[in-house]
Amino acid sequence: MKFVDEYREASLCKGYAEEIRRTATRPWTIMEVCGGQTHTILRYGLPGMLNGAVELIHGPGCPVCVTPPSFIDAALHVASLPGVILCSFGDMLRVPGSGGDLNSARARGGNVRMVYSPFDAVELARNNPESQVVMFAVGFETTAPATAAALLSARELDNFSVICCHVLVLPAMEAVMSMKGCRVKGFLAAGHVCTVMGWNQYSALARDYRVPVIVAGFEPADILQAIHMCVSQLESGSHRVENQYTRSVSPDGNPAARELMDRVFSVTDREWRGLGMIPRSGLRLSDDWREYDAMRRFGVTLGEPAAATECMAGRVLIGEIPPTGCPHFGRGCTPESPMGAPMVSSEGACAAHYRYGRRT
Repeated sequence: MKFVDEYREASLCKGYAEEIRRTATRPWTIMEVCGGQTHTILRYGLPGMLNGAVELIHGPGCPVCVTPPSFIDAALHVASLPGVILCSFGDMLRVPGSGGDLNSARARGGNVRMVYSPFDAVELARNNPESQVVMFAVGFETTAPATAAALLSARELDNFSVICCHVLVLPAMEAVMSMKGCRVKGFLAAGHVCTVMGWNQYSALARDYRVPVIVAGFEPADILQAIHMCVSQLESGSHRVENQYTRSVSPDGNPAARELMDRVFSVTDREWRGLGMIPRSGLRLSDDWREYDAMRRFGVTLGEPAAATECMAGRVLIGEIPPTGCPHFGRGCTPESPMGAPMVSSEGACAAHYRYGRRT
């Protein structure tokens, strides 16, 4: 398959790994931001290929994982209301809030539907005018344009609204670098986010924190080439933005998608699971669209940030510990019985280690 198979070619990947081992004079610590990259890294055994030349740590790049319990609790409340159809992406159905998850709400009689796109929720609203249809809108800049477009298409409907929990990647990367004891020396930035937002936005991060930022794709050859680019900068003392994912990413991203976001959303402070409140790291509906805010429509307010639990998801999401450093990993916490979001999500670091890490 074009643009897939050629980026999984064994000799190409081995060549990049050998070059990384030759180039690195010390074990550099690099954070891959995206959970999709984490799964590729573990699925294809890339840490073993690098043989200690680079330490890869996982970042907060799983939107399901960083959604705080307060928003899940809000979705649970809305799902319990009579006459409401709550729509969500599949991964969110099993992420625990403080009062259970959306699957348990469905078992209690709530009308909870899994959708593949916000437009599925809009279609439900058109076909069910007697019901209030609510989209639990979660994701980074990759899914936010689709939510914006769905809202524009639903402007004539009075029975469609959203719980807006979209977040922005760059402020989270800055928050990680600002943390005491941060070990990150370079970043692999998420290629799909940069497809929308471009890579120019990372220039200030690279300059201010003196860290290389490499926009990376999602196949093993993509990631190994990006690691080599990052290690080469670190060895030379450079700290700039480079784009490995040239087949998809341009400096300014996708202007049409960004324009959709600007029309519908405003930037706001947002709580992240594991990172706390990060200034200007989330999206809310702008004032012109507040009538489509489900929280406002149903009089729901966010609860206080969740108290600490036995789950160590917060430490995993900032790269402080690997998933295997949690005493519950693979014991009390499994994909069948998860204690936290990173074991649930298809992009979660704990799920990746459980599925692939033990094999490699």
